[in-house]
Amino acid sequence: MNSTNLPPNVGMADKVILFDGVCKLCNAWSSFIIQHDHKHAFKLCSVQSPEGQEILQHFGLSTEIYDSMLVVAGDAVYQQSDAFFQVVGKLGYPWKLLCIFRIIPRSPRNWLYDRIALNRYRLFGKYDYCSLPTPDHEARYLSEQ
Repeated sequence: MNSTNLPPNVGMADKVILFDGVCKLCNAWSSFIIQHDHKHAFKLCSVQSPEGQEILQHFGLSTEIYDSMLVVAGDAVYQQSDAFFQVVGKLGYPWKLLCIFRIIPRSPRNWLYDRIALNRYRLFGKYDYCSLPTPDHEARYLSEQ
């Protein structure tokens, strides 16, 4: 594909996880990724960051309401349960085994995903600000290139 179709700051071989930086569940998920992504397949990016906002705009997604984790792979974007499976499928075993749930049709998978996503602040809490990466994890986050 033409590189002009790529979102800002994302290369064709990049895999970027966009997450809600004030959501405690999302931050825990980001920490889980850092801990278990031994091959460093993914970069992380808060949707509230300038880079995250540019990527959302590129795909025509809301820059104010964040109801799904996104995975950007080159010029493709995955949302909801598809994004989840993109991540766990690349983490290796035992996490890769969760991909067995892809046999469930997308509609019920996304319904369940949405129940969690839409209630995540109430269930898990919310930070008053976006947490910043620690210096030892800074390289795992997307930044302007």
